[in-house]
Amino acid sequence: MQRPWRRDSRSPIGAVDAVDRLCFNHPVETDAYIALGSNMGDRELNLLRAVAEVGKLPGCRVTGLSAFYETSPVGGIDQPSFYNGVLRLATELSPRELLERLLHIESEVFGRVRTVQWGPRPMDLDLLLYGSMIVEEEGLIVPHPRMAERRFVLEPLCNLAPGLVHPVLGQTVAHLLKTLRSDESVTKLQPEKIT
Repeated sequence: MQRPWRRDSRSPIGAVDAVDRLCFNHPVETDAYIALGSNMGDRELNLLRAVAEVGKLPGCRVTGLSAFYETSPVGGIDQPSFYNGVLRLATELSPRELLERLLHIESEVFGRVRTVQWGPRPMDLDLLLYGSMIVEEEGLIVPHPRMAERRFVLEPLCNLAPGLVHPVLGQTVAHLLKTLRSDESVTKLQPEKIT
């Protein structure tokens, strides 16, 4: 016969009571949005591998993924076109911890070496948004400072979360995309056309 649950007031949170029930507080999860980009190797496979790697981070769950898009490179460097997408991540990591994990995936899993700014890369992972937080620290700015200027970010983000509000600009992603003036080429990939 099971006794009704009763917590001993002397037991700390996280302790197991006399009937082996675990008492704990759930960690707080925040929705973060991460941009994915690749223009080296098998671009589609790189994006899919990146989603899997991000999903394996401790205290993280991938809860949404945009369609993939083929996009023209920006920055004036002659290089192949990119495949881009955006994922939504429920995370217990802080913005700084999450950024460090993303950079680790870029370098250790995909072998990214940063030599030329905006140059070719097997994987680029950018932290776009972390809930409605505004962060300005050395090496970390959230929302991403150029996200509202880039169609290759806004198009997949709008595909995933059109009503999401930019915490600094106070406008939805759909509105930012609609009013964006850009000559970037961004083409949604159909599943049968992804190669």
